Amino acid sequence: MYKLLIVDDEALVREAIQEGMNWEAMGLVCMGTCEDGVEALEFIDREKPDIVMTDIGMPFMNGIELTRELSVRYPDVKVIILTGYDEFEYAQQALKMKVADYIMKPVTAVEMEEILLRIAGQMDMENKHKKDYERLKHQLNESMPLLKERFLERLVASSMTEKQRRESSDYFGIAWGGDFAVELAIDVDELELKLPPTPSDDELFRFAIYNITKEVMEKYTGAEVFRDRENRVLVLLSGSDPEVLGEAAGMAAERIHAAITAYLPLQASIGIGHACKREDNMAIAHRSALSALVYRFVIGTNEIIRITDMERREKPAMLSAVVWENELITKLKTGTPQDMDEWIGRLFSTFRNQFFALDVCYIYLQRFVLTLMHTLYEMGTDTDAVFGAAGNPIAEMGQLASLNDIESWMKELCGRSVTAIRSMREDHSMLQIDKAKAYVRRHYMDPELSLKTVCRHVSMSASYFSTLFKTHMGKTFVEYVIHERMEKAKELLKLTNMRSYEIAYAVGYSDPQYFSSAFKKHTGDTPTEFRGRMTAGGEG
Repeated sequence: MYKLLIVDDEALVREAIQEGMNWEAMGLVCMGTCEDGVEALEFIDREKPDIVMTDIGMPFMNGIELTRELSVRYPDVKVIILTGYDEFEYAQQALKMKVADYIMKPVTAVEMEEILLRIAGQMDMENKHKKDYERLKHQLNESMPLLKERFLERLVASSMTEKQRRESSDYFGIAWGGDFAVELAIDVDELELKLPPTPSDDELFRFAIYNITKEVMEKYTGAEVFRDRENRVLVLLSGSDPEVLGEAAGMAAERIHAAITAYLPLQASIGIGHACKREDNMAIAHRSALSALVYRFVIGTNEIIRITDMERREKPAMLSAVVWENELITKLKTGTPQDMDEWIGRLFSTFRNQFFALDVCYIYLQRFVLTLMHTLYEMGTDTDAVFGAAGNPIAEMGQLASLNDIESWMKELCGRSVTAIRSMREDHSMLQIDKAKAYVRRHYMDPELSLKTVCRHVSMSASYFSTLFKTHMGKTFVEYVIHERMEKAKELLKLTNMRSYEIAYAVGYSDPQYFSSAFKKHTGDTPTEFRGRMTAGGEG
């Protein structure tokens, strides 16, 4: 029976709930009552109830605070919020802490019983799942027929004499259904757990797949289920007619796949090989089933894949690697991370649409990664920032098993590459801009100073330099030169007795009248007016 605690600062409410319910009939025991959260925590530490029914509005520690403490100290305790407050924020806080239920006062005995029975049922189910989990672990440790599995694995993976096959089959009680056999290869694609999977989770679920497959295949004669050393589940289905056998293999695969996805939180793929003579072609049946399974990394996971379907497809046309390489180089040198993502997306879509085998995809990708590396080295990019300390992306890519994983990895690698190149280009651009500014400061007094002379100095085209300068400085090159000359002119007007025409020549203007006009446009005063204000104590 589950133990329950009532927490409410109103004595009448506590008594009404405690005395008004038939606890035994619901499979519950009301252990007692508390009038605030502080007292309740002490009680819970001592008595360990399974369910806590608590009001929200209480002194010292309210129901929300108590629930928060319980979620940390006793996450398995079920909490029912009982309150007269109908504000949404209280309900929202309670729901965020995953309370078992949220009900409003006043509540009838019937409503209370319905809620408690539902929670008790949930706890029963959780306990059942825990017991089932422990049972599966026990079966994993105690009930695996290893000798039979090892024989079946040797049968499909290595050579064996007819005498060995016959004697071992008799010894393990294997009754073949005919002279032909077809293999199904089943493997986990991805666990769909709320928490990161542990090695024990992987072992447990693979064992569950094995049990499900055995249960499904019990309806078939001449069928054997076993596991190989990679923990894949393999099925040998035998019969006398290869066509009928192929159809039976497809139906069995569909039933197995449906059962796995219905009962387990994972995705799995099934490869169906060729129907072959048992006497001498068991290895072909095995290899063809594994080959079919490998195609999941190209066409997608969580599928049933027949090797015959893959072989009937037209042989894919080879890619023009040079065209793709040139695009890659262009994207690296001038593109954005978004441009690179688009290029990679098109490349991998081509792989999938053409149904390239995984090893063929690796060949192309190795070439493209080498092109990327060469481009970075050629441009003098900081490769450590792109490749990391190991600096071997080819080896890193070889550790990835599926196209989806490689695509994600490739996008990240190319994104880092583009960012590094753009950063290097921007650093170089800023150096050139600084170089141009320094040149202007040294030659502002030269009437021949122009965009052309500065571009020649920094080795850039006029159009590219103008765009770059405006982007970084927020003003055109001509506006910048005028600003520098006018600031120098203001300085000379304030600190010297030079005449206006002399200052015009000193800051690079050969026409004093044009200088005076430009100065007034820049400052709002003529040179004479500006000097007069400075002499009178004004500011420029």
